[in-house]
Amino acid sequence: MREIILQTDQLTKSYGKFTALDHADMTVYRGDIYGLIGRNGAGKTTMMKLVARLAEPTEGSYSLFGKRGYAAEKEKRRIGSLIENPAFFGNLTAYQNLRYYCFQKGITDLKQIDEALELVRLTDVKNKKFRKFSLGMKQRLGIAFAVLDNPDLVILDEPINGLDPIGISELRDTFRKLNQERGITLIISSHILSELYAVANRFLFIDNGRVIKEITKQELDLECSRCIIVKTDDVKKTAIILESKLNITDYQVIDTEEIRIYDENAKTDELNKAIVRGGVNISQIYESGVSLEDYFKQLVREV
Repeated sequence: MREIILQTDQLTKSYGKFTALDHADMTVYRGDIYGLIGRNGAGKTTMMKLVARLAEPTEGSYSLFGKRGYAAEKEKRRIGSLIENPAFFGNLTAYQNLRYYCFQKGITDLKQIDEALELVRLTDVKNKKFRKFSLGMKQRLGIAFAVLDNPDLVILDEPINGLDPIGISELRDTFRKLNQERGITLIISSHILSELYAVANRFLFIDNGRVIKEITKQELDLECSRCIIVKTDDVKKTAIILESKLNITDYQVIDTEEIRIYDENAKTDELNKAIVRGGVNISQIYESGVSLEDYFKQLVREV
C-alpha cells in the first residue's frame, strides 16, 4: 500500500466574506508528481500556502507524513516550496544568492549549494550574476532554493508560467530528475493541463475554490481517449456480444448502463447492428473523446 504523505480534510480559507478555498480534500502519495490544475484565481496558491504553513486555515485540517496537529507542524522542515518567489539579488551570483539563503535557513553544510545547483543544471553558471539569467534559469534557481535543505516534498506554484517551449522542456527534465533520482514528491500547480500532463501521474482539478475532481493519469487517459460509448439495458450481455461476435476486448464497463469501446477498428454502425441482433436494446451509441484542455473546460462548465 502506498504511503500517504499529505492528506487534507475539508481545508478552508476565508478572507472576510470571500472564500478562497472551500472544504478541499486532496491526497498525495510518496513518489507522486501531483498536478494541481485550475484557472488563475481558482484557489491553487491558497491551498499550497496552507499546506506549506505560509497561511493558517479557517477550517479543516491536514496530515503531513502521517502526523497531525502540532506533530505535523514539526514535519514542515521536510517541505521545500517555491510559492512566493524568493528575493534573489541581481548583483549576486547564483552561488552567492543560495549561500545567503543557507545562512537564513541555518544550513551550515555549503556543499548543499553545489548539490542543489547540479540538480537543476546550473553548475556551469553558478558564478554568473542573477540579473543576467534568462527566465528559465531564474525559475530553476528558484527550484534550487526549494531543495536546498534536502526536502522530501517540494511544492511549486506555476513554475512554468511565462517560459518558452525550451524553458518548459528543461524544467520538465528537472522535475523528473528530482522525482526519479532524489525520490522527491512534487506538487506542481499550473493553469495549463497539457504541460503538467507530460510529467504528472496524478491530478487535482480546482475551480472557484472548490475541488472538482481528483484523478490518476491512467483514468484521465481513459476519459479523454477516442472511444465509442454504448448506452444499453444489459451491459453484461453486450460485453459477451463484443467478445464473441466482434472479437473486441478493448472495452470498459463504466456502470450498469454504459460501456466504452476503445478498439480503434470498431465502427458505430457495425456495433449497433451486432448488439441489436443479439437481443440488447441500445438507447444511445456515439463516438467520444476530447483534448486535455477541452476536458478541463468541460469539467469547469459542469460544476
